[in-house]
Amino acid sequence: MKTRNPSLIGIVARRIIAFSLVAMAIQIGVVFADYWFDDDKLSVLMLQQETENLAAYIHVRDGVVSYEPNHEMRERYQDRHGDDGSIFLHIRTASGVIVYSNCTSECARHFLPVSMDAPQFWKRLIAPGKPFSVAGGQTFERGGTSVLIELAILNDPNGFMYRALLHEMVDSMIVPMTLMFCLVIGATIWSIRSALKPVAMAAKAADALDPRDSSARLPLTRMPQEIARLVTAVNRMLTRVADLIQSQKLFSSSIAHEIRTPVSIAKMELSRINDPRARSAERDLDALTHILEQLTSLARADAVDPSAYQRTSLSQIGAAVAEAIAPFVFDHDKSLEFVDEGSPPVTAIPALVENMLRNLIENAVKHNPPGTRIVLTCGPGPVVSVEDNGKGLVDLPEHHEDLGYVKSSGQLGLGLKIVRRISELHQATISVDTAPERGTKISIDFSAAA
Repeated sequence: MKTRNPSLIGIVARRIIAFSLVAMAIQIGVVFADYWFDDDKLSVLMLQQETENLAAYIHVRDGVVSYEPNHEMRERYQDRHGDDGSIFLHIRTASGVIVYSNCTSECARHFLPVSMDAPQFWKRLIAPGKPFSVAGGQTFERGGTSVLIELAILNDPNGFMYRALLHEMVDSMIVPMTLMFCLVIGATIWSIRSALKPVAMAAKAADALDPRDSSARLPLTRMPQEIARLVTAVNRMLTRVADLIQSQKLFSSSIAHEIRTPVSIAKMELSRINDPRARSAERDLDALTHILEQLTSLARADAVDPSAYQRTSLSQIGAAVAEAIAPFVFDHDKSLEFVDEGSPPVTAIPALVENMLRNLIENAVKHNPPGTRIVLTCGPGPVVSVEDNGKGLVDLPEHHEDLGYVKSSGQLGLGLKIVRRISELHQATISVDTAPERGTKISIDFSAAA
């Protein structure tokens, strides 16, 4: 099973999450230790948080101060007297008016005298160690009246110490670090996406790149420096590949050209020999000459200069091909008809389009019986077609792993390969309509080049 390559954004995001969680855990551990091993600091934090919770239920109406807790607060602070611990609550104004108290003699033992002015904050230790046994109070302003809320906590029966620690962790550490973590993740993903946009453009350009085009290169515009080095190396490789392909094209074209002359001489000598075997050798040499011409055509199609494209008329090209190849068709006891239904100008390489039409007509001549009617049609629109009423394409080439396109009879399907290659160069589409004993029609649509 093929494994999918991991995403760069996914890799970075996972690592940021992992390191952020580790950093958060370490920071929480440091803050926890700072409070846990400092009883004075933790007890002050506990008293401040609990008195602030109580202050939310202090109300002043018409100058009268009242304490109006909900059910949860009553359960939390009242009736906590016993062997396992106690909680005493005393609320008074700065002038000494008692607003609420759940203690009698304990108030005098643990809290400040009513006659004493209310301080902003006070605390004293009742007994050392944990769970805490402390008393303290804090003054709040409510409706222009100063209200002192005092608490005496013995053995912390409600676990106020742990709530204070958790509250501090959430408010001071978890919430801000989570926000920072989300911002860092968002900024990182956005930065990576922005940095990789040129890379995605280069990948798209690579998909559309034609290796036969010697000038084809990947873009370096706005490319990150680290990736630009890779793209530069790929472009250097493309240059070497283009040089190699060009050398192979020149080699194929040169071989075909050099062999054509001795083959012609051999045919001339064989024509002087009056022997059936000489006629058979001439036919073999004709077949070899045809293959050499096709190889030359294929090499020419693979060595296209972009400047060779020009605006041209398919009708004019079709008429010229029909006029030039007519003697060849008639010599093989076939008929050729040219039909012009009107075609708009297209951007093409006239010599290659001529070569393509010549190959289609030659194939129709060579693979059909005498008397076959061949029709070359241009139009309507940017379309050319070659149609015959012969025996149909019964020997279509199939792709062979080592030899490329090979017919079932063992012959190379170079003619159709040349047609396909020239069509690709013009972004034209090919359609084949064929059936045994009904004939064949091959159409090439140049709409993309119109």
